[in-house]
Amino acid sequence: MLKKGMKVAVLTGAGISAESGIRTFRAEDGLWEEHRLEDVATPQAWNANPEMVWRFYQARRRQLLEVEVNPAHDALAELEEGFGEDFTLITQNVDDLHERAGSKRFIQMHGELRKLRCEECGHVCEAMEPEQLKDDYVPCSNCSNQRLRPHIVWFDEEPFGRWTCEAAVHDCDVFIVVGTSGHVYPANNLLPIARHTGSYCIGVNLDPPLNVDFFHEFHQGKAGELLPGLVKEWLES
Repeated sequence: MLKKGMKVAVLTGAGISAESGIRTFRAEDGLWEEHRLEDVATPQAWNANPEMVWRFYQARRRQLLEVEVNPAHDALAELEEGFGEDFTLITQNVDDLHERAGSKRFIQMHGELRKLRCEECGHVCEAMEPEQLKDDYVPCSNCSNQRLRPHIVWFDEEPFGRWTCEAAVHDCDVFIVVGTSGHVYPANNLLPIARHTGSYCIGVNLDPPLNVDFFHEFHQGKAGELLPGLVKEWLES
């Protein structure tokens, strides 16, 4: 179904990063590394217990130094190279693995672990120096605020670039969804948008997601094992 000149949009979720060793938000017990989501991933949690939330995300940020891209990330970077400006990658993931693999045309709708944000002046900075990865708060370099927050979209916050994402999906000819459970709104609304606007929808995931019925074709298995072959096939079509 993929041919040169078509517009292609891709949505990736936690499953693609899990294959690189990054744990997903939604474990079977409903916890994220022994924490309830509402205790570490909401504005209310940050206001109530910033020390715990900060330590939690600092540990996630340090983990970026220990993980590597996998063949699924490389395959999507190759697909982008093949389609150029007709390609858009939307990711729910907050790691930097797509960027490391060479992807350039991507939107991180849930933020970036590599960055911190000032709630006073709005300044966003990359903060991956050793002293910025400790459990001490990092001060803002642009104002007097002594406590930056993770540059992450928490539950109950508006995703970054939401309308740009929806526009890309609305206009695409082919929509590919990789490694998502279909649980998280509004990302899970992109597949119905694509289907209802006439896009051909392809899914790749370890297990069938909640919205599996929206796909024209679904490939079950690990993205790192399936995507390289699929991308090669698509690029040769």
